[in-house]
Amino acid sequence: MSVMKNRKRIIAALIAGLGMGAVIILFWLLSKDKISPGITAPEPEPAGKAIETVQAKIKTVTEYYNGVGTVQPRTQARIEARVPGQIKAVWVRAGEVVSEGQGLVVLDDRQMKSRLSQARQSLQGAISQKAQARQAINSAQAAYAEAQSAYQRTKAFFEAEAAAETALEKARSHFFQAEAALKRAKDGFSGASAAVRMSKERVREAEIALGYTNIKAPADGKILKRLADPGDQAMPGKPLLLMRTESGLRLEAFVRESLIQKVWPSALLRVELPSLQKTVDAEVEELIPYADPKSRSFLVKARLPDMPGLYPGMYGKLLIPHKTVDVILIPGKAVDAVGQLELVTVKTPDGWERRYIKTGDIYGDQVEVLSGLSGTEVLKTKGPADDE
Repeated sequence: MSVMKNRKRIIAALIAGLGMGAVIILFWLLSKDKISPGITAPEPEPAGKAIETVQAKIKTVTEYYNGVGTVQPRTQARIEARVPGQIKAVWVRAGEVVSEGQGLVVLDDRQMKSRLSQARQSLQGAISQKAQARQAINSAQAAYAEAQSAYQRTKAFFEAEAAAETALEKARSHFFQAEAALKRAKDGFSGASAAVRMSKERVREAEIALGYTNIKAPADGKILKRLADPGDQAMPGKPLLLMRTESGLRLEAFVRESLIQKVWPSALLRVELPSLQKTVDAEVEELIPYADPKSRSFLVKARLPDMPGLYPGMYGKLLIPHKTVDVILIPGKAVDAVGQLELVTVKTPDGWERRYIKTGDIYGDQVEVLSGLSGTEVLKTKGPADDE
């Protein structure tokens, strides 16, 4: 029994030794051609096949600060009611293009029509009173002329000792009374004339107020928001519609105070519009000379060119030159994406090798390389055959 046990132990030890040896040999075989991290095994150049190559370059580029902003109308009108009243109709909807003078909202005008009717009746009464005052002037002028003539005649008689002094005093008294009556008649006519003018102003005011019940577009533009519906109560100061006029759009962005010296009115800056995948030139129209105490930033307004698909409220970035740096750039067509990995094919004395890289910003058709290249390499571009 002891001999059998020893034999089994010897056989188990031999098997264990052979297994360990196999593992060592396998590990040696795998590590024999081991490649350093980030580089794959060189590949020989294919014979008889033209290879398009590009040169990695080190270039000086400008870095930009992104001022986050929002697209806003250059001019935005808040359509409000100038007189209170219930809304009878709203003729437009959000997104609708309108022209100057086009009807937008109609208010209940019954009260305004009643006021206009009352004002017109008051005007007619004032005109009648003015006519009566004119007749009173005519009568007073006739009486004044008669009294004046009698006074002059009596005065002449008195001087010729043909009339008594009492007759002269009586004629003088009648003359003064006629003169005062004429003055009162003229004052009454002036008051009646003023009453007519005031009544006409009340009629004009009532007509204007009645016109305010039909709210019209102040200029050509587009309706941005509809804030009221029929049946709502309109009040002065309460917006009914928001309207953008046809004067264009601009980007309103906040710029930190350390960079505000690089921005000034009429400066031409670049604006990136991610939703449209476009970058356009924009002229700085306004710089608000007051920093927000919370964010320590200034509000900058830059005018945008007209373009389809651009609407108020969209996101944009104001690109402000910050500093210049040296970066490694390669054409984007030289980069292969494999999942989340980025690889390029680099020429070496032994052929071509695949190398992992990390890319950064994009400059047109050039891509910044953050790591993996030194900037002197010759790279193979990805041709049609490589895409198959």
